[in-house]
Amino acid sequence: MASLKLSHIYKVYDNGHKAVNDFSIDIADQEFIVFVGPSGCGKSTTLRMIAGLETITAGDLFIGDTLVNDMEPKDRDIAMVFQSYALYPHMSVYENMAFGLRNRKMPENEIRERVEKAAKMLDIEDYLDRKPKEMSGGQRQRVALGRALVRDPKVFLLDEPLSNLDAKLRAAMRTEITALHKSLKTTFIYVTHDQVEAMTMGTRIVVMKLGYVQQIDTPMNLYNEPYNKFVAGFIGTPQMNFFDVTLKREGNEVVVHFTNGDTIILPYENVSKIHQRYLDGKTKVTFGIRPEHIDLDENERGLKIIVTNVERLGNETNVYGKLGDSLGEFTMKDEGNNIVVKVIDRDDIEIGDIVYAEPNPAKVHFFDAETEVTLMSRIPEFNTVSAEVSGGGMTVMGQAAALPPAFREALGENRQFELVIPPDAVIEGSDFSRKVAKVEKADDKNLAYLENGDQYLFALVGEGVKAGDDYHFSLRNEKLNLNAGGREVLHALDDEDFLTGTFSKTEVKEKGDRVLHFFYNIGDMKIEAQPEHGYKINAIDGDSCYKNSYRYGVPRDAVRIAGAGENGLAAKVVKILDYGDACFAKLDAEGQELLINVEKGFDRKQVRVTFDTEDISVYSTEIDMKLC
Repeated sequence: MASLKLSHIYKVYDNGHKAVNDFSIDIADQEFIVFVGPSGCGKSTTLRMIAGLETITAGDLFIGDTLVNDMEPKDRDIAMVFQSYALYPHMSVYENMAFGLRNRKMPENEIRERVEKAAKMLDIEDYLDRKPKEMSGGQRQRVALGRALVRDPKVFLLDEPLSNLDAKLRAAMRTEITALHKSLKTTFIYVTHDQVEAMTMGTRIVVMKLGYVQQIDTPMNLYNEPYNKFVAGFIGTPQMNFFDVTLKREGNEVVVHFTNGDTIILPYENVSKIHQRYLDGKTKVTFGIRPEHIDLDENERGLKIIVTNVERLGNETNVYGKLGDSLGEFTMKDEGNNIVVKVIDRDDIEIGDIVYAEPNPAKVHFFDAETEVTLMSRIPEFNTVSAEVSGGGMTVMGQAAALPPAFREALGENRQFELVIPPDAVIEGSDFSRKVAKVEKADDKNLAYLENGDQYLFALVGEGVKAGDDYHFSLRNEKLNLNAGGREVLHALDDEDFLTGTFSKTEVKEKGDRVLHFFYNIGDMKIEAQPEHGYKINAIDGDSCYKNSYRYGVPRDAVRIAGAGENGLAAKVVKILDYGDACFAKLDAEGQELLINVEKGFDRKQVRVTFDTEDISVYSTEIDMKLC
């Protein structure tokens, strides 16, 4: 039994194709993790890297506390079940299951004990003398599972093990594998392209597309709160309906306008996480609703549709239709007005009928038309509030506050402006006060809805905050964006700066041994790298690493002014950014820009800065890839 940690894993082939991009996940002991996605998404490649059958281009893979990037597959204490079963046709079931144990020189009596125990667990005791060709697909799959089971591994890897079975047998085997996982109490990682398998088996699911992770979450969170349109469409059968719409807020309601002229009305409370800029009645967004979350209304409310097909599945019926009341010319192309409705115990609907579809207001989804990312994140990305310069300060949300010098400089002659406020930039303090409308759990955090006129201000709060409280808070000014005159005039400060440099090594003798020291070279400064990072960069790029340039990611809290006699990077102080509660110096280091925290009144023109090396990240400039 073991946990796993995949940290910024990449797989790049010699032709430059990136099969897996920046894959990271922490897998707890005894979890059942499912990798799911269409063909070519990188799920099997990731599984093979875990098994050691594919080399890792970059990133770290831990099984337990052991880094296994360069460990042989046989030494990783994992067992893999393949799609093709990979049984030896000339061997009996017993010999197939015992083969790996014999290679490990295990005593014959222990081999027999393990094989018979696994055979009993898998209900193949009566088949131990048979050859694989004498067995059904489901029985052969059990033998493949048994061969993995007898090894008593820390981790089970299963690569589309049910894809060769018929639908009925697949359903039965899903149940058996899930029961096996619960019985063994060990870690399973399962690859499939079948979202039904993923939803019914996994404790968490990793949805992948084109080598990128789209979302990692529990089955029901993926179903109820998909991160983007791809996840929303991939999870669920039939898939979610999508339509191009515009949204117009009218008081406590939001009117959803469809391209064919139909409208539906939603309570604003149901979509309050959608930013106001999408509610102007002009911005196109994508509306999503699952077939099972639509009612066919008897009172002619909702979307008018004409039925084009009916699938009767017993107590369930899938009704297919088009928006409007005429079929038009048949085309295979989805023109964005097709709809599927799943209804229960309805056998009175026929092709050509006119029916009315009413989406459940509590189950609607909206996505940005360009990025396809949800507009209803569990934690909204930001709030936007109006503000104005007044006297020597500013008025925000109807309350007077100090105007930071950095804001004053950025605003220039502008008096009216907007503050773009991330929820984590709202912190406990004394500058503002708002009533808490409600608090909900979101990604293990407490999201508070603070009353702010006719909308909400979203904030992350502590455990003690509850609905009805007066919440007193301040803002982290350096984390805010300022918009004025129709454009952004001040951008929030990032937590990390990126500097370009080179990589080098020196060889010294220490106590008679040859020892390599590696260095990040940024400007006139040499920063000694952690040995494991140096060896990793060398392993990835070979000797060309000493000719290449790299991007070095430096967190702001890892940068400090060098002390007397300490090695440091020479930099000019370009300007001071005073945000009131925090102050920063913008530096120019040989044409490269970075920021450091400084005290108020800081007036130096030249500094040397140094970095805490264990916090530096290294990125390739050849391809978009984090190396360490």
